[in-house]
Amino acid sequence: MPARSRLIEMNMHMERALELAQRATGLSDPNPRVGCLLVGADGTVLGQGHTQMAGGPHAEVMALRDARERGNAVQGATAYVTLEPCSHQGRTGPCCDALIAAGIQRVVATQTDPNPLVSGQGFARLRAAGLAVELLPADHPQAIASRELNIGFFSRMVRKTPWVRLKIAASLDGKTALPNGASQWITSAEARTDGHAWRARASAVLTGIGTVLQDRPRLDVRLVETSRQPHLVVVDSALQTPLDSPVFLPGRTLLIYAAQEDEAKAAALTAQGATVIYLPGRAADGRPTGKVDLAALLRDLGQREINELHVEAGHKLNGSLVREGLVDEFLVYLAPKLLGQGADMAHFGPLTELSQALNLRFLSSTLVGPDMRLLARVTGRDDF
Repeated sequence: MPARSRLIEMNMHMERALELAQRATGLSDPNPRVGCLLVGADGTVLGQGHTQMAGGPHAEVMALRDARERGNAVQGATAYVTLEPCSHQGRTGPCCDALIAAGIQRVVATQTDPNPLVSGQGFARLRAAGLAVELLPADHPQAIASRELNIGFFSRMVRKTPWVRLKIAASLDGKTALPNGASQWITSAEARTDGHAWRARASAVLTGIGTVLQDRPRLDVRLVETSRQPHLVVVDSALQTPLDSPVFLPGRTLLIYAAQEDEAKAAALTAQGATVIYLPGRAADGRPTGKVDLAALLRDLGQREINELHVEAGHKLNGSLVREGLVDEFLVYLAPKLLGQGADMAHFGPLTELSQALNLRFLSSTLVGPDMRLLARVTGRDDF
């Protein structure tokens, strides 16, 4: 096959594998979202699959099963996978071994797995077994797409903390609520549905006690289909979460981070199904601040296998996260209306020089109903 035709075919098959990987969104956590396409020498698709729930089969095994159920032999086939096949025994067996045993001849992948238990060892095992292995260049559009799809997994593996995405719904002049606190609804029903889709892809949703007390939200996924509810994380320094709060949902993990110990309150919240974690912050002079140590909270969530953290909080907690340099990107819905005075997106500062501003770069701008959705990333935060 001519080189150009071969490249077109590779891109087509990998694009299909990426589409399969998308289907693992909201399903595979804490494992990465991976797709696999098995292709015969004549270009025929023999099997396909994506990663299932944790403890279930990975993409490669699902693709092999699919081929078997179709009655297709895969000896000599090429596997297009959106991440390096795993080489270690975790909740499931090594995918490398499954591909080798099935007689796969060639593996094309977009990314090396950042998990230190894999990280090149999968490719090495495949090559040792005689398989040809091709890894797309890091700047290849499909390699970039694969990393973006798994940005939270990469963050947790490399930085040991989740990827923090701060969601804001605001008026065009940047107000998230009126001076009296009214905020429902600034943006449209279409924007709210889209926001639920972003909740669904996250491992956990984070909010503050102010939002819990004022809005009495559930902060679950209701407006789009999901196979599981993301965890809910509440920053509640003084353990003020009411026992009748809607945040208590059966079957959902609720993590409440506090700074001021209160055994009676903690016991009552625990009896309701919450997990209470004390992470008190300290000022530069070592004195307690009475507030939760937010950087320590992120490290703790990383240990709890949280990949993507979706923040829906008020301007005070938003400001604290921005001020401490803990936000990776902003998901902002702007309504075509002006509110004048009211709550800002994030309360921090005051700054004395423009050079102190938080620099962002726009990734996308999309109309969602009448509103504009902006995705903006903090400069340099994805350099890991």
